[in-house]
Amino acid sequence: MTAELEIDGRDIELKQLKPLHTRDINLNTNTGFRKIVASIKSIGLIEPLAVYRENGDDSYVILDGYLRYMACQQLGVQSVPCLIYKDNQAYSFNKNVNRLSAYQEIRMLRKSLETIDEPTIAQTFGVKSIRHRLAPRLARNLHPEVVKTFEGDVIGRMCALELSSVLPERQLEILCEMKKIGDYSPAFCRSLIIQTPMAKRTKKKRQRRAWAEDEERKKDMVSRLEHAEKQHDFYSTLYRQYSADLLRMTFYIRKLVTNPRIETHLKSHHPEILARFNEITTDSST
Repeated sequence: MTAELEIDGRDIELKQLKPLHTRDINLNTNTGFRKIVASIKSIGLIEPLAVYRENGDDSYVILDGYLRYMACQQLGVQSVPCLIYKDNQAYSFNKNVNRLSAYQEIRMLRKSLETIDEPTIAQTFGVKSIRHRLAPRLARNLHPEVVKTFEGDVIGRMCALELSSVLPERQLEILCEMKKIGDYSPAFCRSLIIQTPMAKRTKKKRQRRAWAEDEERKKDMVSRLEHAEKQHDFYSTLYRQYSADLLRMTFYIRKLVTNPRIETHLKSHHPEILARFNEITTDSST
């Protein structure tokens, strides 16, 4: 079992911090960096940096938060909040970050619009507009069942966009196929859309050239679909076999519990087993 990390938290002067690794990033064009700068300008630094103190030195090495550090440097921030770890754990901090699902992000932005205007939110994100993130038309083009799976983060935004290229009834058919196989990937979704007749596709949406006309990708997607169909057939056969076996077992159990001597023995020594047997035979007969 991994030992718990000992952590302390306090503000540290920026001049005492140094990156664990240097990264070759063009800060003038990097979108993530521009968003961080815009966010710090608007609301300040929210997420602290993760650092550890080097032995015999008054400096701290940055484990996580390099771009935030560079943004604070650019903005002339004197000190920043930090989580101080006792040593340099060979540990990826990004694994502990819970990312928002596509629908959660949309819902969060819509909630923010109740109290903050759109330009302010866009400025905080470092973008010109957030209108494309709200996807007001996307849900209107989807079958209600597809919307539920999108809201539940079963399918991602890319899958939802792909499904919007076919009519709602076809969306439901594709969703059912994805549920059967347990594959909600955009690639599998596209392979099903490829096989959709033109009559079931939306008039305003057409297949993208990138995957609709690329013969190699078509071949790969059709191969995925054939593999999925084989899996479905295999598990369907297995399910029928197991169902038949369970039904035969039910008859056998019924024969056991209706035998007076066995029933008396079970009632005296194993009443809980007898009760369970009776439940099984009752369930199968209803």
